[in-house]
Amino acid sequence: MPTGIILVVIFTLVTLLAAYGVIRSLREKNFLGVLLGIGTVAVFGWFTIMTVIYHGYPVAH
Repeated sequence: MPTGIILVVIFTLVTLLAAYGVIRSLREKNFLGVLLGIGTVAVFGWFTIMTVIYHGYPVAH
């Protein structure tokens, strides 16, 4: 399996779990968790988007 697809899957899972964490932290009024979660979503979301753009999905040969 090409490395690009594995990276996209991992980055997408981390982004989705962080987004869930942000929503959960908002419900519990945990503002430090919200701040860290938003940062994680921003960074890993950007990595996901750029990996898809750079490597293509499915992988361009």
